Amino acid sequence: MDHSRTPVLEAVEAFHRRGDVVFGPPGHRQGLGVDPRVLDVMGTGVFRADVLTLNGLDDRRESQGVVSRAEELMADAVGADRAFFSTCGSSLSVKSAMISVAGPGEELLVSRNAHKSVIAGVIVSGIDPVRVHPHFDADRHLAHPPEPADVRAALEAHPDAEGMLLISPTDWGTCADIGGVADVCHEFGVPLIVDEAWGAHLPFHPDLPEWGVNVGADLVVTSVHEMGAAIEQSSVFHLTGDRVDPDVLSAREDLLGTTSSSPLVYASLDGWRRQMVEQGRELLGAALERTARLRSAVGDLEGLDLLGREVLGTGGAFELDPLALTIDVRGLGISGFQAAEWLRAQCRVDVGSADSCRIGARLTHADDQSRLDRLLESLRRLTTARFERPAPVDLPSPRGLELENAVLPRDAFFGPAEQVPVEEAVGRVAAEIVSPYPPGVPVLTPGEVVSAEAVDYLRSGVAAGMLVPDAADASLRTLRVVAR
Repeated sequence: MDHSRTPVLEAVEAFHRRGDVVFGPPGHRQGLGVDPRVLDVMGTGVFRADVLTLNGLDDRRESQGVVSRAEELMADAVGADRAFFSTCGSSLSVKSAMISVAGPGEELLVSRNAHKSVIAGVIVSGIDPVRVHPHFDADRHLAHPPEPADVRAALEAHPDAEGMLLISPTDWGTCADIGGVADVCHEFGVPLIVDEAWGAHLPFHPDLPEWGVNVGADLVVTSVHEMGAAIEQSSVFHLTGDRVDPDVLSAREDLLGTTSSSPLVYASLDGWRRQMVEQGRELLGAALERTARLRSAVGDLEGLDLLGREVLGTGGAFELDPLALTIDVRGLGISGFQAAEWLRAQCRVDVGSADSCRIGARLTHADDQSRLDRLLESLRRLTTARFERPAPVDLPSPRGLELENAVLPRDAFFGPAEQVPVEEAVGRVAAEIVSPYPPGVPVLTPGEVVSAEAVDYLRSGVAAGMLVPDAADASLRTLRVVAR
């Protein structure tokens, strides 16, 4: 296929060349009605490119197939059979994938280290999740993806399960044995969905971890806005093989997706695909070289423990994305919360995530040497800064967050509930999602029995700076539980 073509971008250019006068959405009329004070901040180009997809970029019958041609090019670029663009981020993509594999009351194996968007999909769909627990590194307090043997055991225990949803890479850059898990799933006759939100870049350089499509995954979800050069909410999900019906997948996406898709998302996805096909190996190769030098320098900083290949192996990770810098800061006598706040306040450097132990920074091809130099110098300053002693966090044991699932998540979430003092929530069934954010992996999900260990971790974490924005009571003095 001709990857120099960009159907969406070309359609935007053609729209402006034609000089169409539009009497439908968007109401700002390509920026004519926008407050100049808004244009001063956002620029005119954003609004000029914001053209209705139907009766704008495409005709009323969509006979030009602008978006579908762009999706075909994307699929070809990454080796998938089909690609579907999403303007609602991977939060929508992963839900579309899940409900294309399992329906209300049906079982689906789900990695327990899933993002809250996966749990939201379970709740909305009525799927009965079978938790497949990750491998927990007790020293680092870090979860690595489940292994093929874990998936086999779960499928043997739940022979009616409709498929498996695996998370890889994790929020901290560790990757699963996707090929091994795919082999197990296919042996049992079920599809594998991979939430590869952090892996949009993986198809475009051989020195990066394996891309799910290449090793047998049936449905792969990517957030291009996270590691690629597309705007926020840009996501693609990729289908390969015949274990998931493409017509079913398309219908499920249509059920959840917006009827007012943003051409800004489509255009940026289109342009990023062209860039990666034409220049991706060169751009990512240079990024990997810069990152290798940075990793070496960070590894020499006293008090910082950079996650590396020592975590690979049985019971750990299968692969590690080298562009993910996960840095344990406990050697400085501080928490990741303190480190992240100090870097922002003192150095104007914003890391991607932080918890009680570590900070995380994701690097892309856009991070040139000057940006990496600034990050390194900021980390050097961090190692010599003075801090108050961090508030203690009651970190859970390796099994402390493997909670009993007592009620179907949808029933727990939508059923009668009550807000109770957190001390009284222990032993009760959670009726809400409670996710430290970022990265947004829930500690409690609806239907799980609340444990004392989970409560201690959450309460002490909030006191130490943890943010839990999705709980009804963000202070966690109370929890929402299923009514008796």
